[in-house]
Amino acid sequence: MTQESRVVLINGEYVDWNNAKLHVTTHALLYGTAVFEGIRAYASAEGGQLYVFRLKEHVTRLLNNTRVLKLKQPLTVDAFSEKIVELLEKNNFHTDVYIRPVVYFGEGAIGLKPLKQSTDYFVFAVELGNYFGEDKALKVGISSWVRPSNNSLPPSAKVNGSYVNSMLASMDARDAGYDEAILLTQNGYVSEGPGENLFIVKKGKLITPPVSADILEGITRDAVISMATEIGIDVVERDVARTELYTCDELFLCGTAAQISPVGSVDGRIIGDGKAGKITSKLAATFNEAVRGKDDNRRGWLTPVYR
Repeated sequence: MTQESRVVLINGEYVDWNNAKLHVTTHALLYGTAVFEGIRAYASAEGGQLYVFRLKEHVTRLLNNTRVLKLKQPLTVDAFSEKIVELLEKNNFHTDVYIRPVVYFGEGAIGLKPLKQSTDYFVFAVELGNYFGEDKALKVGISSWVRPSNNSLPPSAKVNGSYVNSMLASMDARDAGYDEAILLTQNGYVSEGPGENLFIVKKGKLITPPVSADILEGITRDAVISMATEIGIDVVERDVARTELYTCDELFLCGTAAQISPVGSVDGRIIGDGKAGKITSKLAATFNEAVRGKDDNRRGWLTPVYR
């Protein structure tokens, strides 16, 4: 399928990819006043089916986050979920795809306060494989940019404007020769990656920064905690010091785009043997089976597209 043949959903209408345009006075474009989600759909292991991973959890979070900006909720969770499935079906996707729904303040007069702007939404999807390209342990660096606090730009809400912080950290990391960045809190504790949550392994335990460390309450993060608990790995949510990143046994990033991505070094310091550790590899394999419909116990995480 060529990009030109795709359709995009805009305010309930299906629009050709090349005609999917917004007005120059769109408030979200001028001021970042939008909330979004990243959702993945996976080709089934046996072929012929596409599974959307934890669709309703993502849509629920999206609509909950509209309250932060006082956006109106354009659809119910069920209706929005159905529209996303319908979009994928119309595009006839049969490979792994990334889905981006956005709810935003639309066009109108200039000014910070969105007084007369409508609440609009759109959804598009693109084919996406491994977010970091080559399947390898990542080289990451701790960013000089600090994660905004919950009293500045709430990290628990995926507000478009706040992702400039993530963009700056990620760009600087790439310019410095790293694959990705890690951001700290204003108090100097580990927060997360620009678009990923973070886990370390120490003495067989899985440790991750708490919600109070200005992180996104990731849906993939929640899945990792669930999978780890089920296979008997202790999970601890606590503050993580910067130096623990250098001395841990394993480290990985996780998120919708990143999935479960092992980290081989931090600031040039090798983690373990510089490759994916045993626990990271086990969780990644379990996750891959789940999202492709090979784990009957986790079928509830999946929404089939073709019915």
